[in-house]
Amino acid sequence: MKQEIAFKILCSGENVFLTGSAGTGKTYVINQYIKYLCERGVKPAIVAPTGIAASHIGGKTIHSFFSIGIKEYIDDYYLSWMKRQLFLDRRLKNLKVLIIDEISMVSPELFISMDRILRAFQDAEKPFGGVQVVLSGDFFQLPPVSRTFRETRFAWQTDLWKNSNLKICYLKEKFRQSDDVLINILDEIRLGEVSEDSMDIFRGRYKKKLASNFIITKLYTHNLDVDRINNEELDKLSGKAVIFKANTKGSKQNIEKIFKGSLVNEEVRFKKEAAVIFIKNNYEEGYINGTLGKIIGFQRERNLPIVEILDGRKIVVSPEEWVLEDEKGKVKAVVKQLPLKLAWALTIHKSQGMTLDAAEIDLSKTFEIGQGYVALSRIKSIEGLRLMGLNDIALKVDELVLEMDKFIREESSVNFQEFQNIKETKIIEISEKFIIRIGGEIVAQDTKNKKQETNKNQKTNHDKLKTRGTLEITKRMVGSEKTIEEIAKERNLSRETVIKHLGQIKKLLPEINLNYLKPKGGNLKLILKVVSDIKKKNNPNDFSLDGQIRLRPIFEALDEKISYDEIKLALLFF
Repeated sequence: MKQEIAFKILCSGENVFLTGSAGTGKTYVINQYIKYLCERGVKPAIVAPTGIAASHIGGKTIHSFFSIGIKEYIDDYYLSWMKRQLFLDRRLKNLKVLIIDEISMVSPELFISMDRILRAFQDAEKPFGGVQVVLSGDFFQLPPVSRTFRETRFAWQTDLWKNSNLKICYLKEKFRQSDDVLINILDEIRLGEVSEDSMDIFRGRYKKKLASNFIITKLYTHNLDVDRINNEELDKLSGKAVIFKANTKGSKQNIEKIFKGSLVNEEVRFKKEAAVIFIKNNYEEGYINGTLGKIIGFQRERNLPIVEILDGRKIVVSPEEWVLEDEKGKVKAVVKQLPLKLAWALTIHKSQGMTLDAAEIDLSKTFEIGQGYVALSRIKSIEGLRLMGLNDIALKVDELVLEMDKFIREESSVNFQEFQNIKETKIIEISEKFIIRIGGEIVAQDTKNKKQETNKNQKTNHDKLKTRGTLEITKRMVGSEKTIEEIAKERNLSRETVIKHLGQIKKLLPEINLNYLKPKGGNLKLILKVVSDIKKKNNPNDFSLDGQIRLRPIFEALDEKISYDEIKLALLFF
């Protein structure tokens, strides 16, 4: 199934299982759907089974969001306690969309517990209390952690899964890998039939020396190997190590939870020429979780590392924050540290969700089915593989998952045909009805339609604006022709937030006059020309699934000389 069709099925309000092999863009589609909902005033809950998985998608752990401590199974007594908690009532009673990422790692008990909790708070007997549930993940990847053998190991084996009427969306187009050889090997692993030809290819990659232009990350199954390799490689470099200690706030116990649930370290040592990997997403600075690079020096003023990434761009890396909140959303602990780790070696478990240009992979100590597939699917091409060893289970997949995979592929094909044949106008109508039903607001399709709205509708938009107090305050200040800087200062907001407000106000009230805020000089003309050129080229990679031009291609076309804020401001006048 193509991403576009999967996105339309999500927007229709159906319960969805979004799956596909590694690198097919599951997280990308989920992020687009989150953006779509937020633009319409609907805030989805985004959860994942582990802290690392949650940080990849910008959500919370399941245990934290549902306030269940370390429990997997919820009994009647605990559910009764939960129902008496006002903060949980506010959080769960009004929930409309629940997104669960890395579903392969969610145990059947935890899956059923989420359902029980939502049925109780929504006071409805439908699966998950009638909340739209979106499951994302790939069962060929890492399974739930279990210390004992269980017949029912995966969430899809439960009656709840069957009763949830999930629309299967099996993404097939691969964006991470462009190498047919590697794609074929990964597909063979998923079919449980690794050919002798593929094994010959693996043998040819054994301790293979890789091209010098690769930054090679070593993937190992155990932490001890990873720590040893990173420290050994750092010690080989000349020069004195620069040490960065985390700034922390909160109790020792809560701070420790952040360290355990993420990739951030209390102390990191770096030297010039050290291989590093970013462990947080920051799109505006130009890096994501998994971006590899090399430290080429340290900034003189603050001694911050300067990292050159593979495309040649240089980034001065500033500390980022990791935050732990309690059930009421109150901040309990904060860790401020550089979003970097030494990247000569990583565990396979912590590499899940990353994209690597090259990797040295040791599968000789594989202890879990799925580890081999996860490790091999991190790289972009077979030329980026240096294989250090295999054992008997390294390339094996679960027999139950193999059988299930055949079924969901067929289901996905049926869903694809069904939605492909529905007229666009009908899909829009279905999507709008769903948004209205869950309390969101329909966004007009384009500015032309907005201008054709009746005075009555314009009055409605003014009323909507008034219900959004913070936007109304910004609108009044715009009416007084205050500058962005003045609004930001008086309201104690960032310039970025004020520009975001202006965009939201413009959507609701297209007739509002913002001309006095037009960027001066040639920047406006330059930005609008680049936007026109991008629209003419119509490269799908330059647009989000809902048809909006991405900021990144505009930024790059301007040689990264004009800030994202200025681009956002200019787009208000396009």
